[in-house]
Amino acid sequence: MDILLTHAYFLCEDDAEQRVMKPYPTLGILYLSSYLKSRGYAVDVFDTTFSTRAALYRHIESTSPPVVGISINLMTRKSAVEVIRFCKRLGCLVVVGGPEVPHYAEEFLRCGADVAVIGEGELTLAELLAHLRRSGTSSLQAVAGIVYREQDGSIVHTPARALIEDLDALPNPDRAAIDMTRFLDTWKRHHGRSSLSLLCARGCPYTCAWCSRSVFGETHRRRSVQHVADEVELLVAEYHPDQLWYADDVFTINHRWLFALRDELKRRGISKPFECITRADRLNEDVIRALAEMGASRVWFGSESGSQRILDAMERRVSVQQIRGAAHLLKRYGIEAGLFVMLGYPGEELEDIDATIEHLKASQPDTFLTTIAYPIKGTPFYDDVRERIITNGEWSSASDRALEFRGRYPRRFYWFATRHLVNEVHLHRLVSNGQRKLVPLLSAFVKSKAARLGMYFTAQRRT
Repeated sequence: MDILLTHAYFLCEDDAEQRVMKPYPTLGILYLSSYLKSRGYAVDVFDTTFSTRAALYRHIESTSPPVVGISINLMTRKSAVEVIRFCKRLGCLVVVGGPEVPHYAEEFLRCGADVAVIGEGELTLAELLAHLRRSGTSSLQAVAGIVYREQDGSIVHTPARALIEDLDALPNPDRAAIDMTRFLDTWKRHHGRSSLSLLCARGCPYTCAWCSRSVFGETHRRRSVQHVADEVELLVAEYHPDQLWYADDVFTINHRWLFALRDELKRRGISKPFECITRADRLNEDVIRALAEMGASRVWFGSESGSQRILDAMERRVSVQQIRGAAHLLKRYGIEAGLFVMLGYPGEELEDIDATIEHLKASQPDTFLTTIAYPIKGTPFYDDVRERIITNGEWSSASDRALEFRGRYPRRFYWFATRHLVNEVHLHRLVSNGQRKLVPLLSAFVKSKAARLGMYFTAQRRT
């Protein structure tokens, strides 16, 4: 074996996800596995999603991999650091990568990692493994796209590696390396349908101030229609999913490509329900009609706020009216509209939250998800509040999601605000749908007003 790839996410340790139960394979390490195998490397993949920390440790002890590669995201920092420390006790060389690594590379090195891969990992990891075979850990400055520690303790950042231009040159994710039935069965058991994910593109050219693009960059690179259709055909034939999840940041960014994909899937006789994410300004009637013809069941896009002032502060480059229009048009074509809502962005006040509530009532999405804004290092949002961030505890035991900054309402305020928003919109929906039963109406009304009262009292102080 040349390398063991893992990602240190354990579903059994995630109470929130256990309530949702919509897991997908980590495509990042599966792309790494298929690419490295195509270059002749012996790769082992340990998917921790349905496993335990103890099982991962036993596997590492029994296989003694010379190199362990760990993909790390915002939510897995603490878990990954513990895995790093375990691997180092066994003498493994540890390489870390993923969206959490580029802006915290030195911190991961201080926690025991030997090399941090910055950005896309396929080419860098292949070159790194070849170098380790030839020269061990000496002269690592010859490998582009990494950060590492020299023997004298100094930290070295090698030149950045260019992004992969031809995504068709990459083999499909190595799904055969993991137990795909666990994902399909989990979806089926909890939601009555199975679902599989795939990526058609990398990178996002938009400028949302809170969004991190630390791996795939700010460009947009798209696989060919033929390449994507081949993968869709393979997934349908091999795994028989009930639906697909196109995991692109903005699935409908390129209209000509989308129409061509629709035509190619139709030519092949493939019509599979799917969900995707896009932007309101990349939806129009022709695009939505195409999505409906392809089998779209739900389209997600960012609403974030119902206040244009806050949307502009976020650099969203979209209007409240565009969001409402897109939601209504989707529903007209029988596609569910799902909105993302973000509370607590810098500068947001009570009137902005009220505007968001009224916006959701007017948009009438079929579903929406709320989150509290948090500054991710490397984003303009983080830079704006950097001097006001309140540090609590050690870096290795938390995540950027837990970051607080001075000048905002306390966390408890947003707990109440979320409940007020959800119940106020729910009450509006009940009334609009002609609900006549008093209990659900009264329940939503009381919950909304109680949460509003909680907002009032907790708003009396700032963090």
